[in-house]
Amino acid sequence: MNPVEEATSRFGLRSFRAKFLLVVGSAVLFDLLVSGGLALWNVNRLSRDATEQVGLGLTKATSEYLQNYIATTAERTDLLIDQVHTEMDILAGSTQALIDHPEVQAALGEAIERDPSFSTPLTYNSASDWWQNEPGEASAVTVWGYLLNATRNLPPDVAAIVRDSTAFNIFGPAVQNSGTRKLQVYFLGPKSAPILRSTPYTNQGVTFDRVYPGHNSTNWWDFFFPQLYEDWQGWLKDPSSKPVDDEITTLSPYMDGVTGKIIVSFMRPVWTRDRKDLAGVIGADLTLDQMADIVQSVKIADTGFAFLAMSNGNVLAVTPAGEKTLGIGNTSPSVFDRSLRKSSQAAIASLPLDQANDGAIQTISLDHQGEKHNYIVVLKQLKPTNMWSAGPITKETMTVGIVVPEREIYATLIATQNSISQATNRILLYQLAAIIVALMIVFAAVFGLSKRITAGLSALAGAARRLQQQDYSVRVDIPTKDEVGEVGVAFNRMAEEISFHTENLEQLVEDRTKDLESANKEISTLNEKLRDENVRLGAELDVARHIQMMVLPKDRELATIPGVEIAAYMRPADEVGGDYYDVLQDGGKLKIGIGDVTGHGLESGVLMLMVQSVARALQETGEGDPLQFLERLNRAIYKNLERTNSDKHLSLAFLDYEDEQLTLSGQHEEILVMRDGSEVERIDTIDLGLPIGLEQDISPFVATRNIPFASGDVVVLHTDGVTEAEGPRGELFGLDRLCESARQRYGASAEDMKTGIVEDLMAHIGTRKIHDDITLVVMRHR
Repeated sequence: MNPVEEATSRFGLRSFRAKFLLVVGSAVLFDLLVSGGLALWNVNRLSRDATEQVGLGLTKATSEYLQNYIATTAERTDLLIDQVHTEMDILAGSTQALIDHPEVQAALGEAIERDPSFSTPLTYNSASDWWQNEPGEASAVTVWGYLLNATRNLPPDVAAIVRDSTAFNIFGPAVQNSGTRKLQVYFLGPKSAPILRSTPYTNQGVTFDRVYPGHNSTNWWDFFFPQLYEDWQGWLKDPSSKPVDDEITTLSPYMDGVTGKIIVSFMRPVWTRDRKDLAGVIGADLTLDQMADIVQSVKIADTGFAFLAMSNGNVLAVTPAGEKTLGIGNTSPSVFDRSLRKSSQAAIASLPLDQANDGAIQTISLDHQGEKHNYIVVLKQLKPTNMWSAGPITKETMTVGIVVPEREIYATLIATQNSISQATNRILLYQLAAIIVALMIVFAAVFGLSKRITAGLSALAGAARRLQQQDYSVRVDIPTKDEVGEVGVAFNRMAEEISFHTENLEQLVEDRTKDLESANKEISTLNEKLRDENVRLGAELDVARHIQMMVLPKDRELATIPGVEIAAYMRPADEVGGDYYDVLQDGGKLKIGIGDVTGHGLESGVLMLMVQSVARALQETGEGDPLQFLERLNRAIYKNLERTNSDKHLSLAFLDYEDEQLTLSGQHEEILVMRDGSEVERIDTIDLGLPIGLEQDISPFVATRNIPFASGDVVVLHTDGVTEAEGPRGELFGLDRLCESARQRYGASAEDMKTGIVEDLMAHIGTRKIHDDITLVVMRHR
């Protein structure tokens, strides 16, 4: 064959090399085009999906962030208002306690008046016709001209209120100087004598004459707060008339004539002892900027802000920049009126403040310098309060709002989407370049090595099939020193590594299995120990509860008491309770004890057993003096608590019965007494003792009170677990319900009365969890 024919045979269309080149080249070209096209399509689709998922994720995260932020801001604002309410309740509670104990109030007022460090005499201002004390006292007290008699002196009833309210010099400054920052705290007398006592001291008479002309000739309440006093009186007649179930009334923000600041006043009435009228009002003034601090501290993105608005749209707090964005402003120098309803932005004026309780996110469009910008708005309502504003007291629900430009809150999303788009374009360009380069390399390789590659590939294919059949000993022998030979060497190395890892993997699995078996055994052993410990602890608690129940009076023991029926009920909140009651008999004398250890559980139960043991021992020694009995019992308990380093103590009272006479001693809950079906008499024990275990010597605090106890009379003893038991909506059973339940069953046996009261209590509790120990003792004279 001549050279031309040989060349034609080697490179002709029928040659193996040409066929190999044509077939393999076409297949490779098709494969690269298909795979490259799919890769490009997948990259593009992945970009779209990533952009969408990132958008959804960031949108959701932003929504949750805004909703959490608005919820936190609302909670902080509610907490500030709650703190003010709590401070008002504390001051009003102290004042109410003195009103309910007039002898203490009068004595305290007289004592303070005699102390020059607390009181300065009133001085008459003839020019302005009012009396006021001089500087140096903890509070300023002013008696207005219309309260004076014909000789321009204080009538006796007004002088009594001035004297009795002197106790405010003790309580007022303490509340003023603690907790929230307050402009002033004050006491206002009833409508019959509205004296003004405020702290810190200011020359308030002169200031009011200057700022409020004519006030000194008109009753304070009618001049400053028309109808407010009458609304409070209406609450006494019909408690359900309160718009919100709270004693405190908030005054709508107003411009203070003294300081020139926007202030918010909180007022809480205190009642007469018989709860038929007002005995006065406790008040506190806060500047609006104090309430605004929380809202104005909110900063979201670059220019996002928060605002606090009343239900009528009046904005109480907002930053200056936020005020401009909302399109609102207060132009009046004397009236605070900065309402969203008067906003220059229609979208702001129509915000649904009455539907802002769910923290829903909405988007609105606002106009700034002729351009529309989208803003995200989130609204959240605060807890409702009683509000007065020149009319009847109404329910006010304020709203916290957050406003942030949409472009700022979604800036991260937009930047991320742009980055993904740019990265996708780069990947597409790189992929196209890679496909073109791959085509060129493949065609060059196929053309240059078509003949030599077939043998090596066949050997590799056979070895790969054996490897697929898990024959890890397979090796290939390709004698060529080119790329095919290198592939063969790489294949052999790969087979060796697979064989090595397979063998080691089996060993690793075996070792791991052994470790897991060992761990399971240890877990089983620990579970066994835990079960044993739980059984032991349960048994100990059961023994403690059993011991506690064993020392309680037995029904057969109570049935033998002559002349008196006694029925008792005890239910611990935990396995071991902290309530105490006992019936001790010594001949014709009878001693009934009832107490309540702080907390409940095993430690409280142990203290209850201590008290029972000491009381029994003292009874056996013949200690008949109620005062000595309590004092000696306290010393024993105090020393035990000191030894055990326990911070527990208990309220404890005893009833000594002999010859139709009861002697009450010790401090505990109120004692209920019923006679002849009349109203229930409630006997307070607050002045008869001190909690047991707090002080080593309680003799200065212990006193007694004699109570007649004739035929048909009934006495009901209880712990706070009865009155503080919660119903399904959290309402307490309360002392009024207990009195009514006992009154309805007057005339029945002690056992029937006890059973009926317990049924009413359990019906009130329903499915609610019992949080405190419950103890009830009914004692009836036969």
